[in-house]
Amino acid sequence: MIVRRRLLGNTTPASYPLLWKSVLRDLACAADAAASAAQVGQSQVGRPCAPRLDLCCFCRYKTEKGSLCRWAGEAERRMLAVERVRMELGERGYDILIGPGLRHQVGSYLREVLTPSRAAIITDETVAGLYGEDVARSLAEAGLEATTVAVPPGEEAKSLAQAGKLYAALVASGLDRRSVVVALGGGVVGDLAGFVAATYMRGIPYVQVPTTLLAAVDSSVGGKVAVDLPEGKNLVGAFYQPRLVVIDPEVLASLPPRELRAGLAEVVKHGVILDADFFAYLEAHADGILAQEAAVLAVVIRRCCELKARVVSADERDEGLRAILNYGHTFAHALETVTGYQRFRHGEAVALGMVAASLLAEEMGKVAPEVTRRQVALLRRLGLEVRLPAEFRLEELLACFLRDKKTLSGRLRFVLPVRLGEVEVVAEPGEDVIGRALERARRV
Repeated sequence: MIVRRRLLGNTTPASYPLLWKSVLRDLACAADAAASAAQVGQSQVGRPCAPRLDLCCFCRYKTEKGSLCRWAGEAERRMLAVERVRMELGERGYDILIGPGLRHQVGSYLREVLTPSRAAIITDETVAGLYGEDVARSLAEAGLEATTVAVPPGEEAKSLAQAGKLYAALVASGLDRRSVVVALGGGVVGDLAGFVAATYMRGIPYVQVPTTLLAAVDSSVGGKVAVDLPEGKNLVGAFYQPRLVVIDPEVLASLPPRELRAGLAEVVKHGVILDADFFAYLEAHADGILAQEAAVLAVVIRRCCELKARVVSADERDEGLRAILNYGHTFAHALETVTGYQRFRHGEAVALGMVAASLLAEEMGKVAPEVTRRQVALLRRLGLEVRLPAEFRLEELLACFLRDKKTLSGRLRFVLPVRLGEVEVVAEPGEDVIGRALERARRV
């Protein structure tokens, strides 16, 4: 029982059976092995049976007193690998869980914070085929009946029309105000499903289960939910916090290389705006990141979540400090809008936007060229394009800037670096200065 308390100290007793079952899902069948071991008089840890034997608290195999069988030892390793980052927002606060295999435990963790009547998994058609069954099974094991609704993949799905279809699907599935939405997917699914949860029956709980790096390190955390309009990105939305975020780094292995690279732009952004040491870590471990080394990705995901949680906890509704998270996004959203959300992944546009913003800061005398040079070098090393295509005209981008959410009373505002790890919001830099920065961005 000592082992049980040590392993499950953050859970409730009611969740123990569910948690054990989920953790042991991928492990070898213990009963057969235990029976075989008993026949030869050996314990599961490979030592002769002693007069004093105990039962493993996980699987009840005979082991030496106080030990775990080898399968449960693996379970212990996996459970101890789960990390929690807390979003401190008072009664709206929640945990961000990070650990391998957590997609199999969504139901048990959800039950720790909610007692829903039903669930709807909102995902896209690609992710549904990869991980939809894993999450649905975990909900069923937690005693929760779930409906899966899949939308087409891509930014085009983040629309009022698609939201309307989802409302109809939730009604048809019998979801009521005590139900929960599980957003399983990348940034598009998280934004769309969160928006639907925020507005269905005036708001029902939702849980984020991100399946892309961009969503894991940025969009799933912080409660910004929205859909796009033809006139601009994220123009209809709300601040609506999830009740839980569950990040399973194992799912990143299925990402196409382009999607992984797109997420790395948001990772670099966190280093530029808040943590120069983290930026240096990214420079030193770029090869490990691209190789998806588990230990490196664990550091990256956790640090990004910690940094974002710190900002959102201080400024939930984007009234001051939180604006710094939009570094590169004024340019990025304009590029996405003028191309009809077809040409760039969001992270790709952010990479171009960060370079343009850093060059704008240079033009205004706010940052040393070395800061821009290091950003350009790191983004390139991570496989991201940094040179602005020549066909984008200042006039069409300015029109988009004016519709950007950061524009107040017709005054353009940009988040600009002053040094690595620190940025500031600058109002009305002037069209001529913006034009010079964009011209330089075409020649990077």
